Amino acid sequence: MKITEIRVIVSSPGRNFVTVKVITDEGLYGIGDATVNGRELAVVSYLEEHVIPCLIGRDPMQIEDIWQYLYRGCYWRRGPITMAAISGIDIALWDIKAKAANMPLYQLLGGASRSKIMCYAHAQGRSIDEVVEAVMAKKEDGYVAIRAQSGVPGFEGIYGIGSSKGEKNSRARIKNLPKEEVWSTEKYLPHIPKVFEKLRDVVGWDTHLLHDAHHRLTSIEAARLGKDLEPYRLFWLEDPVPAENPENYRLIRKHTTTPIALGEIFNTIWDARQLMEEQLIDYIRTTSVHAGGVTGLRRIFDFASVYGIRTACHGPSDVSPVAMGANLHIDLWVPNFGIQEFSGYREATHEVFPHAWSRDGGYLHPGEAIGHGVDIDEDLAAKYPYKRGYLPVNRLQDGTLWHW
Repeated sequence: MKITEIRVIVSSPGRNFVTVKVITDEGLYGIGDATVNGRELAVVSYLEEHVIPCLIGRDPMQIEDIWQYLYRGCYWRRGPITMAAISGIDIALWDIKAKAANMPLYQLLGGASRSKIMCYAHAQGRSIDEVVEAVMAKKEDGYVAIRAQSGVPGFEGIYGIGSSKGEKNSRARIKNLPKEEVWSTEKYLPHIPKVFEKLRDVVGWDTHLLHDAHHRLTSIEAARLGKDLEPYRLFWLEDPVPAENPENYRLIRKHTTTPIALGEIFNTIWDARQLMEEQLIDYIRTTSVHAGGVTGLRRIFDFASVYGIRTACHGPSDVSPVAMGANLHIDLWVPNFGIQEFSGYREATHEVFPHAWSRDGGYLHPGEAIGHGVDIDEDLAAKYPYKRGYLPVNRLQDGTLWHW
């Protein structure tokens, strides 16, 4: 079997996705996700100009060799663009291999370790009452784990609930540039424990509650927040501190027993190695589209299992249904599974990416289709052309650029 063609399909059925289609001379093809939200076309160029010419004529069954060729062979290793390109190819190759074996991907990985995959939904509101209402709606929809994000008094927009209004953002919408949000740690820190105090009073203790600080805090601020949240038994506090300096998490660990989740922007095992070796985190949140596909993710998750760290694949709506399918097959197999993020998709996204995976209440399953069970309708995808888009940026009240 030989690779005869690789297509890169850019489509925006609700938001931009970069899809890789690897086609072989035996008629089998595989689908991969190579999306980097806000930098999509950089990956497209990397694939079309640098990766694809090197792969035509190669044996798609040689997944490990191709992975090493793309990782080691370019010399300029790692980084989100390189690793997303590798991920797109790798997911597609595993799809082909599972199809050739006539089995679902999770069977090729070693079979199922569980019958269903617990996932968490997103719930948010501008006030505490709105957050409670949103969490209760998700609970009524069957979710047993819910991430709660709240507005902070005095701010129109904040991560998790929407963007700020105002003249700057009006110009940003007209010119299709990043929206700007405003942040105040001083106002955030005393507010969030009040949110979860109210949630526990109303929602009770039979629902897992999660919260994402989105890299906004310093170590001592994160330690203080984790300690203040301890009475409410959060499933985790996510991304409390920027991850460039793993030593920051030592201080957090010394001061709180609130579980810590990290890793959605990690690209390789090297990003997470020290954090896992020192057991500074409880959940590793890397995802197939950003961390080298199925091959890269398996490596990270196996390493995590040595230290008792559980998996928690990143899975918002900018992770396409293709990567979600790959994640779910890994989730079903991996012995040290923790939880899967799932924020849902627009109807147009479901139509462009027909898939075998499904949700039943608070649980997901990849399905029993051969391969990873996700395809792309290229004709329909063509009806949703690419639109330049960005994630927001964040500033402190004095104008200092801050972590979004």
